[in-house]
Amino acid sequence: MMTVDLRSDTVTKPTPGMLEAMWSAKIGDDVFGEDESINELEAKCAAIFGMEAALFCPSGTMTNQIAIKCFTQPLDELIADQTAHVYRYEGGGIAFNSAVSTRLLNGERGILTADMIAPEINEENIHYPNTSLVVLENTVNKGGGKCYTLEQIAPIAELCKQRGLKLHLDGARIFNALTYTKDKAIDYSKYFDGISICLSKGLGAPVGSVLLANKATIKYARRLRKVLGGGMRQAGFLAAAGIYALDNHVERLSIDHNHARTLADELKSCSWVSKVVDVETNIVLFDTVDPAELVVQKLAGRGVKCNSTDANRVRFVTHLDVSESQVGYTLEALKGL
Repeated sequence: MMTVDLRSDTVTKPTPGMLEAMWSAKIGDDVFGEDESINELEAKCAAIFGMEAALFCPSGTMTNQIAIKCFTQPLDELIADQTAHVYRYEGGGIAFNSAVSTRLLNGERGILTADMIAPEINEENIHYPNTSLVVLENTVNKGGGKCYTLEQIAPIAELCKQRGLKLHLDGARIFNALTYTKDKAIDYSKYFDGISICLSKGLGAPVGSVLLANKATIKYARRLRKVLGGGMRQAGFLAAAGIYALDNHVERLSIDHNHARTLADELKSCSWVSKVVDVETNIVLFDTVDPAELVVQKLAGRGVKCNSTDANRVRFVTHLDVSESQVGYTLEALKGL
């Protein structure tokens, strides 16, 4: 029996080429600014998105939480969609780390608009927290990999500029979004004050995310990373994996998207599936007639690992460790369920 792991794109393991790049990495003490591979990765990421500077961190949670701390003060409020990773899956860090409240909106599959945000910005009043930040997520994890286009982002950025708000992007799967929308990464610098990009999901690196911003913000972010315990010293081995991923694994993301669409098409014909959410990138969400946990268990018995995200909703995530033959195996498992 074959094993196919569709639980998340975080389960990927380094490829042989990535391992070789890690083994030969030039390293030093990153806290002293002397790790050549870290410096190269940070410069590379900043250049890709047209930002001034970058900071390598162990996780996307850390880059997001540092960004929120950089862009807010205690007693402030940020605006995000109710599905946002920064709110749902970062351990209450917004309140704990930044003493900031959160205004949650109900976007379409997590996608916000300027018209939705505008009336939620608080006026100056001692009874209200000060609205200082908007956080977008691209792609939207809880929205099944739904993407923002730059055309959708532009009016939100203009609103933030007019009202004096900062705009941060949780770009955990930003390269999946760019693969789908065909937008250019370098154009993102026109709109965002901060961007978090993850290297350990679809790109396949074992660890790491990078925060992008202007030089002043990254200088403060580096201090915050130290306070949070994120100074990793000889982390160049991890940075080398990220560099390799950026050079070799971005263009292949379209393969993962095709695999996701193939799985979604088969799910639509399954009698035990009541709904399949439209697929844009590498995440497939589908609703089940029976309890989702029962479906997850039955698929596990056939070697297909996946997760439930609600009482009757299951998630598949394709990635570079899911081959064409494994997709074919999964299709047969779905037919026989």
